[in-house]
Amino acid sequence: MLDFKRQVDLRWSDLDPNFHLRHSVYYDFGAKLRMDYILSQGIPMASFQQDHFGPILFREECTFRKEVKYGDVIFMSVKVAKLRKDYSRFTFLHEITKEDGTLCAILTVDGAWMDTIQRKLITPPQYIIDMCDNAPKPNDFQWIENSSK
Repeated sequence: MLDFKRQVDLRWSDLDPNFHLRHSVYYDFGAKLRMDYILSQGIPMASFQQDHFGPILFREECTFRKEVKYGDVIFMSVKVAKLRKDYSRFTFLHEITKEDGTLCAILTVDGAWMDTIQRKLITPPQYIIDMCDNAPKPNDFQWIENSSK
């Protein structure tokens, strides 16, 4: 897959007192887009409950480049930027752009998959591995060596 990109609808409540997109909204948009991507790959949210696992985040970081104001037409993409070789950890990269292609923000998310019963990090089921293999990736995609931990 070359790209997974969606238009993002802005709401009045997404704005801060300066009348531009509130910082925390970028993170909310990223979380929704990641779930939209998973659903687009035929993986229902119920599978996380049935197989007792889910994603957890270690770090979310957003670099703001250009102001986004109410009425702007914006798009957000998601790519898998890094994967541990056993697929237990990941880095997702989101780019937020205006309709003309202007880069407004870059959101980076580091996380892992966790067994929700044992509360321990795991290698995810094969369908998540397949999803990651099929995911869009940036030109500088990196495999991360598995640690001894």
